[in-house]
Amino acid sequence: MNPAEIASGALSGPAAEVSLWAMFWGAHFVVKLVMVGLLLASVWSWAIIFNKTVLFAQTRKAMDRFEESFWSGNSLEELYKSLVDKPTTGAASLFVAAMREWKRSFETARGAFMGLHARIEKVLDVSIAREVERLESQLLVLATVASAGPFIGLFGTVWGIMTSFRSIAASKNTSLAVVAPGIAEALFATAIGLFAAIPALIAYNRFQGEVAKLQARLETFADEFSSILSRQIDSHVADRDRNRAA
Repeated sequence: MNPAEIASGALSGPAAEVSLWAMFWGAHFVVKLVMVGLLLASVWSWAIIFNKTVLFAQTRKAMDRFEESFWSGNSLEELYKSLVDKPTTGAASLFVAAMREWKRSFETARGAFMGLHARIEKVLDVSIAREVERLESQLLVLATVASAGPFIGLFGTVWGIMTSFRSIAASKNTSLAVVAPGIAEALFATAIGLFAAIPALIAYNRFQGEVAKLQARLETFADEFSSILSRQIDSHVADRDRNRAA
């Protein structure tokens, strides 16, 4: 809105109650852009928050089901056959990747176990990194909105206050009726910035904690499974040496 229009409108009649919608439409074009951008960022953040909430819940349930099957005493070979042709996440993806490397070593190396344990540990590390990357995807958006939202809102605030001072200069009147519309628009931009930033910050911190817990759980399973495979490698090596000695 032009400062002269603000001033003339303020002086022409009694002030009416201003709604949020009226403040938006009465704001300067730059302030409108700031408000719309922050509202879009807020919608994007809430979409990510909903998506990640569902993703983490599904990942925890999938890991619970897999670990229950893994520690039930069933054959690892049977468990691998039941999972190898299915999309897997979490600990199941670590198990399938390690078992695939285990079987590939038996098929191509003809029973040579040199470096097998190191290769399995490398496969597990890569699988953990991929799972963490999947869990952390789009969290950077929440961090960006949380950190930049208040400053973008502050930019709208500064612009609104500048408009107020220009309206004072245009009308040569320092009454609140002249400066109030611009200040209200400025504070509205700040409020929208905080509205976008606060949920994004809370969600980002919460999801980072969830990622850390799931990563620790994956690393614990990887260590335990690596130990199981290491014992099997030692057993196969011992059997092979006994057969050679006989």
